[in-house]
This record gives sequence, structure tokens and C-alpha cells, in this order.
Amino acid sequence: MKVNGKNIDIDELTKEVYNDKNMIKMRGNGIYLSDDQIDVLKRYNIDYNNYGSLQSLIFGIEEVLNEEIVAEDLEEVSQKLAELNYYNNTNK
Repeated sequence: MKVNGKNIDIDELTKEVYNDKNMIKMRGNGIYLSDDQIDVLKRYNIDYNNYGSLQSLIFGIEEVLNEEIVAEDLEEVSQKLAELNYYNNTNK
């Protein structure tokens, strides 16, 4: 494709904008996670498959965080999941 006389590769352009590792996908049991979030959970030996709901996963993450470890990346995942849970499960 040409834009302003320059060849533009759509796949290359969209690859920069659309990072599949950040896309949230259904992983089962009502749990939606991105590949990046799964990578963070793995670092802390948290297997999302062992949880029956998003709420129980959040609780499991909070238990790990309460062990007085410094884990900003895990805290960020917990916060994002709590927001997702709130918006998906709150009557509006």
C-alpha cells in the first residue's frame, strides 16, 4: 500500500499498534487474561488454571502479595483484574 508516495506494509504497521500479548482472552472458568499477565503469574508460581473464578484468582494473588514480597508487576496484574471484575460483575 502506498501513502503519500511511500510504501507502507500494513502488517508491519499494525504489529506495532496491535500487540497480541496484551490482548485479553478467555482462559476458562470466567477468567480473562493476556499472555503478558500469564507470564507475570508464572513468575510467582500462580497457575490460573487452579482457580474457579476471577475473584478466586484475585484472592490467590493477594495472598502472595501479603507474604511481604515486593512485586510491582504482580500488584499491577491484581489491580487490572480487580478492575475487570468490577466492570464485568457490577450492576449498572
